[in-house]
Amino acid sequence: MLQITDEISIQDWELTETFVRASGPGGQNVNKVATAVELRFEAARSPSLPGPVKTRLKRLAGRRWTIEGALIIQCDETRSQARNRDIARRRLADLIQKALVPPKRRIATRPTLGSKKRRLKAKKVRGEVKALRGPVRDPE
Repeated sequence: MLQITDEISIQDWELTETFVRASGPGGQNVNKVATAVELRFEAARSPSLPGPVKTRLKRLAGRRWTIEGALIIQCDETRSQARNRDIARRRLADLIQKALVPPKRRIATRPTLGSKKRRLKAKKVRGEVKALRGPVRDPE
């Protein structure tokens, strides 16, 4: 069981770990031992997460979210399978922690009088510059 907060904990049946051979440096160990971990969390079917948290988690996960509604986290940072497993679980917990925080509601504000005047002055200056680009006429 993975404890996220006091109220939210992820059961073992919701997590699936697959170990594969890692790429990169490591000598013969890379060719023999499956140290990289692929952690799959069935987020869409999870009874432990409320609906709004699932929605925010899907947005935060990006490409790691599958069509079936699973979140896949891969880790091959270290040569140790156990450490990679702990890192992947920690990443999942951090991602869920971020999804638990609701976004701050934006309060619409009106532009100030000074900003309106600056915008109109910039438009007028730009218009004058463009007006000077016209064809040259003979003053008669």
